[in-house]
Amino acid sequence: MIVKIYPENPNNKQIEKVVEILRKGGIIVYPTDSVYGMGCDIHNRKAVEKIAKLRGIKPDKAQFSMICHDLSQISAYTKPLDNSVFKLMKKNLPGPFTFILNANSKVPALFVSNKKTIGIRIPNNRIVIDVVKAFGSPILTTSVHDEDEILEYTTDPELIHENLGEVIDLVIDGGYGHNIASTVIDCTNSESIIIRQGIGELL
Repeated sequence: MIVKIYPENPNNKQIEKVVEILRKGGIIVYPTDSVYGMGCDIHNRKAVEKIAKLRGIKPDKAQFSMICHDLSQISAYTKPLDNSVFKLMKKNLPGPFTFILNANSKVPALFVSNKKTIGIRIPNNRIVIDVVKAFGSPILTTSVHDEDEILEYTTDPELIHENLGEVIDLVIDGGYGHNIASTVIDCTNSESIIIRQGIGELL
């Protein structure tokens, strides 16, 4: 299934349709402010395992990230943030960044790496933010494309649907996506370090 949603003014009925699929354990593809993402309910083990299988990785090795709709939702899943980290995030979010933070016990075990960390995103894209708000819980996020190979079908939602439509439940057509991933910042130690420079430029 493919659903057209306009980023400037997402339709509530269409957002609810997406949320229903997430509640039933479905897998969705959605636009962000970087590449198109693939996601599911972070608490649904079967859905998380299915995405790991689609990406060709073991769930416990996947190091998936999750999308939150604001900073307060982030704080529910992480250990208390250092003041400098909070300021850095507040200045740059929403935006094309993934912040690696120390996870707390509310993050499902399947999500947490051996280092007990979690990647967090708040994309500057109203569609996915409205979905997460309506869902009431963060959703898993992983890039549609392979890290080493950017293909045309990863930026065109209709081609994504053509390629993945049989193995996922819904593609949100929110227009063409970018072909550069988010910038990743490790904030788990005393100094925040960029570990992957992507489309986002830190302020």
